[in-house]
Amino acid sequence: MAGDYIATTTRELRSLKRAAERAMGQVSDEQFFATLDSETNSIAMLVKHISGNMRSRWTDFLAADGEKPWRKRDTEFCIEPADTRAALLARWDESWKIYLDTLESLRPSDLERSVTIRSEPYSAMGAAQRSFGHYSDHIGQIILLAKHYVGAKWQTLSVPRGKSEEYNRDFVSKGFGKLR
Repeated sequence: MAGDYIATTTRELRSLKRAAERAMGQVSDEQFFATLDSETNSIAMLVKHISGNMRSRWTDFLAADGEKPWRKRDTEFCIEPADTRAALLARWDESWKIYLDTLESLRPSDLERSVTIRSEPYSAMGAAQRSFGHYSDHIGQIILLAKHYVGAKWQTLSVPRGKSEEYNRDFVSKGFGKLR
């Protein structure tokens, strides 16, 4: 079961990453850095925050507290001149690599080990699930913002509206499942 958890979680995370990247690929640089108001984050800020969180939580995951002393969380919500789209997306890719490589390196028995985040104990599986939920929330925000900015030109990331039955027929015809 633990091995399946790692494989399933990794597969779902890769899918979330692809969805976020497909959404971000549809927005202009101006939209990437835009905020809806003074209380919302831009896509750029979300990318910076997710990247900082991943790097902190998943570097030395089993050995060190997930909130590293070198992390400056508040700066993740400030865009500085060096925070170009290319630089932020490079940081995004590097952080995802740390995260996925670490998760994939875990043995099933590692999931029962104790880890800490801000000195609070978690099972490794619990910490992994905590991260999964956190990143899923923010990726949903990225997708919603991108969809808002792109409007009618939005290219769906999943089954298009009104096309569910067609999609299901195609899915089954390709041998991926059986409808009941």
